Amino acid sequence: MGQATRGVIRVLLADDDAPVLAALAEMIDAEPRMTVVGAASDTDEAIAIAGRERPDVALLDVKMPGGGGPRAAREIGRVSPATRVVALSAHGDRATVAEMLRAGALSYVVKGAPIGEIAEAVERASRGLASLSGQVAAEVARELDEQLGRRERREAARQQKIEEVRRALEPGAIAPVFQPIVDLETGAIDGYEALARFPIEPQRGPDVWFASAAEVGLGQDLEFAAIRAAVERFDDLPRDAYLSLNVSPTSCLLERLEHSLLGLPAARIVLEVTEHAPVPDHRALRDALSFLTGNGGRLAIDDAGAGFASLRHILRLAPDIIKLDISLTRDIDTDQARRAMAAALVSFGNEMGTVLVAEGIETQAELDTLRALGVRHGQGYFLGRPGELPARRKR
Repeated sequence: MGQATRGVIRVLLADDDAPVLAALAEMIDAEPRMTVVGAASDTDEAIAIAGRERPDVALLDVKMPGGGGPRAAREIGRVSPATRVVALSAHGDRATVAEMLRAGALSYVVKGAPIGEIAEAVERASRGLASLSGQVAAEVARELDEQLGRRERREAARQQKIEEVRRALEPGAIAPVFQPIVDLETGAIDGYEALARFPIEPQRGPDVWFASAAEVGLGQDLEFAAIRAAVERFDDLPRDAYLSLNVSPTSCLLERLEHSLLGLPAARIVLEVTEHAPVPDHRALRDALSFLTGNGGRLAIDDAGAGFASLRHILRLAPDIIKLDISLTRDIDTDQARRAMAAALVSFGNEMGTVLVAEGIETQAELDTLRALGVRHGQGYFLGRPGELPARRKR
């Protein structure tokens, strides 16, 4: 049981101004129901005394050395949770008040306030009641109202996003489309990359949907929902075509991935590892995908040439397929640097036995240049737009 409940309020004082500290101590000791249990001249000393003495109230100067009142308030709340903090400052500005209140202060008084007002703030704090100096009360109330409004608006926006993403997780909410991956020499379709589309409200692109889902902690749920929607169409693929699925590195590490692909012929599955999240452990990722790659499934690195991360993935994951990013393919017929980079990757692929697939082919000139460089597979609007699978179109 604390001393305050027996009638004596135990007070810690902290101020780096020695005369102010002495005056405060004299004032508190003059109050019949209050006693000073410690006096500190900096933040660290105040925290140490609070941890040792467990005062009922700490009267803290907001501008003390060592981190000031906000740090002292936070740390005192940690080492002595029952201690109530009263902030004391010569600065009655709204920002200072708000900072202390956010740090855990219950009350705020200005140093120039009457002695009786300071004593009353200490007494009220000991009973868990807030006080604000009359000089700052109106502005603080406005600040707190603004803070509350911002917090409520943020939370409302977050809840709305959660509801929207949950609608996208419902069966049938994701409409997969499939873009052909073509043999550039013969024109035959080798496989199809599955892409997610969202024909629900609000109307927005897939990148926005996945970003919103990640923001509210539902990113992997949406990712696996997109994989399931694509896998449901597997039987509509031509029998000699493979299905290429986009998957983040973190999702590769989850057992959910193996469960999502259960029953599918591994030799007709390609997993494209995207760059949207870093790979924390390349060996762990390879091991996690062994259920697929050990049975003839293949691993692709997406967006090669778009940044250093994809090149690092190539070196450490030894993929079966390297997909040249659209930023490398676009205008490759007129850009010497792009041609040089693509040629280097072609040479690397030939040396390592890795298949190259050029993404984003949009013109005949780009196609001709890629062929001349030795790229044997590609996809893009010039070769085929994302859409339904051939079997679906016949129905």
